Amino acid sequence: MSSEEYDRTLPRKRVAAGVLFFDPEGRVLLVDPVCKPLWEIPGGAVEWDESPRAGAVREVREELGLEWEPGRLLGVDWRGERPGRSEGLVYVFDGGVLGGDRLAGVRLQAEELGAMEFVAVNRVRERLVERLAVRVEACVRAREQGLTVYMEHGVPV
Repeated sequence: MSSEEYDRTLPRKRVAAGVLFFDPEGRVLLVDPVCKPLWEIPGGAVEWDESPRAGAVREVREELGLEWEPGRLLGVDWRGERPGRSEGLVYVFDGGVLGGDRLAGVRLQAEELGAMEFVAVNRVRERLVERLAVRVEACVRAREQGLTVYMEHGVPV
């Protein structure tokens, strides 16, 4: 079997990239997508032949209107298959602090987002689905410790 033939037998996984932006007080930026009932962090699906880092840059530009250079990788979360969704990998990058001029440069794209708000880390569970809240909390801890965290279903392994 050739390498090309073998490659075609391998599973394909969904890949997404998200970004944690903070305000000067350490609160996390959450966004309200117009197509979903619950809040999320900025980011989305990585496109074909696009790296997770490049996907994060594109999604931030599309959603927030920001030209931005990603910080370090905070975490990778493997999500198993569930009803209606294949398994996937989610990469979370450090967006740094959005304050002053950077925050003034945010332009929510109306077709993508209805609102944004900085939320204290201990309150993200009030806005996010459980799996995303756990992922955000783990990535915030990793940022504080200067680490990168690997997760499965949002739980550090």
